[in-house]
Amino acid sequence: MNPFDQNLDRQAANYVPLSPLSFLPRTAAVFPEGTAVVHGMTRYSWAEAYGRCKRLASALANLGIGKGDVVAVMSPNTPPLWEAHHGVPMLGGVLNALNVRLDAQTIAFILQHGDAKVLITDTEYHATIQEALRLLGRDLPVIDIDDPEGPGGRRLGRLEYEEFLAAGDPNFQWSLPGDEWDAIALNYTSGTTGDPKGVVYHHRGAYLNALGNAMVWGLSGRPVYLWTLPMFHCNGWCFPWTITALGGTHVCLRKVEAKAIYDAFADQGVTHLCGAPIVMQLILGAETEQRRDYPQKVQMMTAAAPPPAAVLAGMAKQGIEVTHVYGLTEIYGPGVVCAWHEEWNHLPLEEQAELKSRQGVAYPVMEALMVADPETMEPVPADGQTIGEVFIRGNTVMKGYYKNPSATEKAFANGWFHSGDLGVLHPDGYIQLKDRSKDIIISGGENISSIEIEDVLYKHPAVAAVAVVAWPDDKWGETPCAFVELKSGASATADELIAFCRNRLAHFKCPRHIRFEELPKTSTGKIQKFELRKRAGVK
Repeated sequence: MNPFDQNLDRQAANYVPLSPLSFLPRTAAVFPEGTAVVHGMTRYSWAEAYGRCKRLASALANLGIGKGDVVAVMSPNTPPLWEAHHGVPMLGGVLNALNVRLDAQTIAFILQHGDAKVLITDTEYHATIQEALRLLGRDLPVIDIDDPEGPGGRRLGRLEYEEFLAAGDPNFQWSLPGDEWDAIALNYTSGTTGDPKGVVYHHRGAYLNALGNAMVWGLSGRPVYLWTLPMFHCNGWCFPWTITALGGTHVCLRKVEAKAIYDAFADQGVTHLCGAPIVMQLILGAETEQRRDYPQKVQMMTAAAPPPAAVLAGMAKQGIEVTHVYGLTEIYGPGVVCAWHEEWNHLPLEEQAELKSRQGVAYPVMEALMVADPETMEPVPADGQTIGEVFIRGNTVMKGYYKNPSATEKAFANGWFHSGDLGVLHPDGYIQLKDRSKDIIISGGENISSIEIEDVLYKHPAVAAVAVVAWPDDKWGETPCAFVELKSGASATADELIAFCRNRLAHFKCPRHIRFEELPKTSTGKIQKFELRKRAGVK
C-alpha cells in the first residue's frame, strides 16, 4: 500500500466539497455593513442579503423543496434572481433561471422537461407565464415578484415574493452539498435546431469558474459590478458568485439602456460590467443628454464578435477597457480569455484589435483546450491557418444534458467536450474562432469563414452590426450574403461594402449580396443566424 494513503483519509477536518455557496457567509461575516445589492432606491448590506437568502431557502423548504428539486425563476436582473442563486442551492435544490425573452410554448417545454417544482416569476411576464402554465397542464406553485422598479402586472400565485420571504427563517440552518458533483443549476440552450437542451452545472464547476473570472480579469478589492449581462444566461457567467466572493456590490439593472448604464457609472461608481457587443453599441451610441461623467476607470468583459478597432478606441475614450472572452453554456459561460500582454499596449490600435479578435487561451481553472480534426482528434498545427474543431476538457465542463443521454454521449465523445466551433491555433498558443461548423459557407468547394467576412465589414465606419450567412447559388452552391445594420446617421451602399471587402479579402470570399435590415438578436445580444438563414433561403 502507498504509505501516503495510510491513515491519511479524507475527513471533515481536511475536506469540504467545493461550492460557491461558501462565499456568501464569509463575505457577510467579513463585510456585514458593506453594500451587497443595489436596485433602484433599494440597498441591502451583506448581512441583510445573507439573511434574505436564508429566508428564501427556509420558505422553499416549507413548500417541500429539497435536494434535486428544480426551482424555476423568470426575472430580469433584480435582487430575487440573485438571491435564488444562493437560496435555492442552500437546500440542495437546482436553480433553473428562465430566459425572459422566450415564448410561452418554450417556457412550458422547459418547465415540463426540467421537472420544475416551484416557479418564481416577475409580474411583468404574467401574460407569457399564464399561457405557459395553461400549456403545461399541471399545478405548479407560483410566487409572484412585484418589483417596485418594474411595470407591474397581474399576480398568478397566492403569495408575493416579499410575503413569501417574510415567512422564512433568517437563521435557517443550511449546509454545503455532501458532494460537490451535486447539481446546482439547470440552463437551457437556445434550441435553434429543435427543442432546447438542459445543461446541468455542478457545485464544483460553479465554484471554480467563479474564481476563474476573478483570476483572468484581475479582480480584487471590492468591485462594483453592473448587471448588464442577463443572470439567466449561464447563471450570469458565474458572476453572482464571483462578486459575492470578493465582497463587491451587485448593481441590478432591470432594463439595459444607455442612460441607465451611464447613471450607474456616475451614481454607483461601477467598476466592472459584462455584455455582448450590443451593450458597447449602446454606450458608444448614447445621446448627449443620456451621458454622464464619471471619474473611475471601468472594465468590460465581452464575448461573441470581437470588438473592432473603432469600438475599442471609442470605449477607451469613455474610460472603458475591454477584455474579450469566449465560452458556451456547456462550460459555465466564459472559459477562454484573450489574456493581454503589456507590450501589446504599444502597438498601433489596428494591431491591438487584431490581437484582441482572438479568443485566446484557457482559463486557469480549465484543464485543456485543443483545436483538432474532429474525425481523427489529431491537434491541428499552430500555424493560424489550419481549421479544426475546438475541444475542451476539465472541471468547468457541464455534468451533461438533462434527461438526454444520447446528446451527452455525443458531446463527450473521445474524452473531450465537442464545442461545435471551428477555429485555428496561432503559433503563440492562442486560438481564434473561424465559425460554427454549421455556419461555414462552402462555395464552389471552397470553405469560407463567415466570421472572417464579418471582421472585415465591422471595420467599415458605417457598419454597426453585421452577420454573414450562406445564400443559395445555382452555379456555386452557395455564396456569402451579409446582413448589415448601419450606424445612426451613417450611409453606405451594397456596392461600396462589397468593394470594401474586395480590397481586403480574396475575391471568392466576398459577399455577393448585401441586405440592409435590423438583425434578429437573442436576449443576450447574440445575432440569430438561423433566422437570417431562413431569410437568405428566399431570393
